Amino acid sequence: MTCVKIVSLLKGSFCHLLLVIALWLCSYQNVVALPLLPKPGQIPSTSELPSSPDSATFQPIEISPTMIPHYPFHGEPLPPMYPSFPKTYDPVLTGRCPVNFSVISSITAKTASDCTQSLSTVVGNVICCPQFNSLLHVFQGFYSNHSDTLVLQNAVADDCFKDIISILASRGANSSLSSMCSVKSSNLTGGSCPVKDISTFEKAVNTSKLLESCSTVDPLKECCRPFCQPAISEAALQISGIKMTLSDNKNIVEVPSEIDTLNDCKGVVYSWIARKLRFEDANTAFRLLSSCKVNKG
Repeated sequence: MTCVKIVSLLKGSFCHLLLVIALWLCSYQNVVALPLLPKPGQIPSTSELPSSPDSATFQPIEISPTMIPHYPFHGEPLPPMYPSFPKTYDPVLTGRCPVNFSVISSITAKTASDCTQSLSTVVGNVICCPQFNSLLHVFQGFYSNHSDTLVLQNAVADDCFKDIISILASRGANSSLSSMCSVKSSNLTGGSCPVKDISTFEKAVNTSKLLESCSTVDPLKECCRPFCQPAISEAALQISGIKMTLSDNKNIVEVPSEIDTLNDCKGVVYSWIARKLRFEDANTAFRLLSSCKVNKG
């Protein structure tokens, strides 16, 4: 190898070495020393503790009044989708209904929620009235727990019915539920049904079959292949004393008054079921039965 080649080779290696050293120095300048963690059991000095942030950092966020929704037209109905909550107040009760309504407060609260003024006027027959009827059935069964009958006497029924309406209205429900759902205090009395006491009812009806069919109502099967609804109709027919006739391959009632009696007896059957089940379970079952009727209609 000639001297000229050796000199050029050394020059190239020296330049490469200088370039590596320069890059190393640049990276070293960007390195930031990290503080060492204190050893276990070592308490840092006061000068090492971080200072508390400035209180101005956590000042409350100020919201412009223009961001708060206002509805300037007082006394006029609120526009659609504008938030509205019904007013609640303490109900004025008659004091003559011998029932502790707090026991069924969850069901009365649900009924009031389903029967608000805005909701009941739109879907009253689908949501509100089925729930209101369910409440009456549950109340009738609840009342029978302290008596030997499945119904209420006329005077007590009037007072209790007024109290139920007052409680629902105090929680924001529509005050005209009675007329809207075509329900009266007489619905709690059993009407023209001849069997109203528990002893006669349980002798005339196959109660084990009735309870087995209606203790758990399947929301899908019941509407397609009903189990509870036929059991209720059969029990109502057994205590009504009505004889059915065969016409057009269907069992029908001949006289209109017998239809009313059969419906009254169904109310007695509902009362017995509510007496045997937990109130929430009975309410769920009755609502599902109502849904099946609405879907068929």
